[in-house]
Amino acid sequence: MQQSWMLGPFEKPAAGNPVITPNAASRFHSPMGDTTVAWEAYATFNPAAVVRAGKVYVLYRAEDASGAQQIGGHTSRLGLAESGDGIEFTRRPTPVLYPDTDAQRANEWPGGVEDPRIVETDDGTYVLTYTQWNRDVPRLAVATSRDLIAWTKHGPAFAHAAGGRYLRSESKSGAILCRVEGDRLLATRVNGKYWMYFGVPSVRIATSDNLIDWTPLEDAVLSPRPGYFDSWLVEAGPPALITDRGIVVVYNAGNSGENGDPSVPARAYTGGQALFDLHDPVKLIARSDAPFIRPTRDYERTGQYPEGTTFVEGLVRFKGRWFLYYGTADSRVGVAASNR
Repeated sequence: MQQSWMLGPFEKPAAGNPVITPNAASRFHSPMGDTTVAWEAYATFNPAAVVRAGKVYVLYRAEDASGAQQIGGHTSRLGLAESGDGIEFTRRPTPVLYPDTDAQRANEWPGGVEDPRIVETDDGTYVLTYTQWNRDVPRLAVATSRDLIAWTKHGPAFAHAAGGRYLRSESKSGAILCRVEGDRLLATRVNGKYWMYFGVPSVRIATSDNLIDWTPLEDAVLSPRPGYFDSWLVEAGPPALITDRGIVVVYNAGNSGENGDPSVPARAYTGGQALFDLHDPVKLIARSDAPFIRPTRDYERTGQYPEGTTFVEGLVRFKGRWFLYYGTADSRVGVAASNR
């Protein structure tokens, strides 16, 4: 199950999990409707993670209890939490990225901002990919920051590609290729360009010269497989990593109830890993045959998504270990760790 090129194996610490849960007491005055909202009362999940100044910072998706009681029916904002050990977190009282009265209003009202991934640049800028959800078309977007608190929104990642023809196309889940230097995951060019794995139900790839404007390639580089845990869909997870064996892409996998892995519940989300050629990021070399992480705890199968999710989005190297942060049942944030 555990191939030599893979990250892990990962274990879920019993103490501290889940690491972030809903908080009905948090209040935020929302520009959307000019009202005070309990912005993280309903769900806290699907996190990005980065190490800064010796601490782990997690940007997590938080939903209020407004709207229809169904997935995608609430408003999402991104909260920020910090930790000295990767498990016990202290949160900021208000969100750091949210639907505002800004140039992205048409793309982010009323559904909000969802499902972040984050990388750093050599000069210390943070680049965030996230989903804009206006309850019409989900769009992969980019924002940047120097301090993780004040963010500049740059709009849809594919806005300028092919004369704008991707602006009406659904897109999400952007995992930018990076190298590991100490505890930093740094966006890195290969063959003169930045690369990003993205999309669902198959994973595609896009390139960029500046990490803000991206151009998709048309063909999928990773697709669902009948008979396996990833038979229903595959979706890019945390930032893709340059390793000595190649590019490791950690991905989310949905299992089909008709032609999937019988050991995994139908429509459950687990995690897989794929290896791509370092010199040709579209070339698939190897792929895990079984999930390396799956819903096994009660909190991973109790919430908005009872089929169960270990939806991986945040990955950091911290104090000599890997910490993997993930959404559980679209409701909480969990962590798993590995010494490898």
